[in-house]
Amino acid sequence: MRGRCTCGEVVYELAERPMFVHCCHCRWCQRETGAAFALNAIIEFDRLRVLAGTPEVIDTPSESGRGQKIARCPTCKVALWSTYSSPAFRFVRVGTLDDPDACPPDIHIFTESKQPWMVIPEGAMAVPVYYDVKKCWPAESLLRRNLVKARLNPS
Repeated sequence: MRGRCTCGEVVYELAERPMFVHCCHCRWCQRETGAAFALNAIIEFDRLRVLAGTPEVIDTPSESGRGQKIARCPTCKVALWSTYSSPAFRFVRVGTLDDPDACPPDIHIFTESKQPWMVIPEGAMAVPVYYDVKKCWPAESLLRRNLVKARLNPS
């Protein structure tokens, strides 16, 4: 999977399918994106490769208080991915993928603050706030998650 910013200066590739895709309806994401939700595909940091350009990483506040680092194109300023509290994972903005249709949401989170006109598809996994990763992620994704965490935090 490849993606890019609007002007094409920054081009990236995902070496593997994302582990899980969030559709976040929190008010913080609504404000940050200027839209009804943020659609983020979670992938291991070393599975995202920059093929062209150098993203500008901006420290940005987050609702959790831990902040996030948003990788943006230095020219058109489009947000491409975020890194939250763990450097092990990237939250790729699905809309920047060349084929965003390939990454529909696995779960809708913070639905208690979703826009009232937003209709979540029947049968979609949805939670009012956040969720238990161990209960919601597929076994293969949990294994990938645990492997990268173990590499970064050997004990």
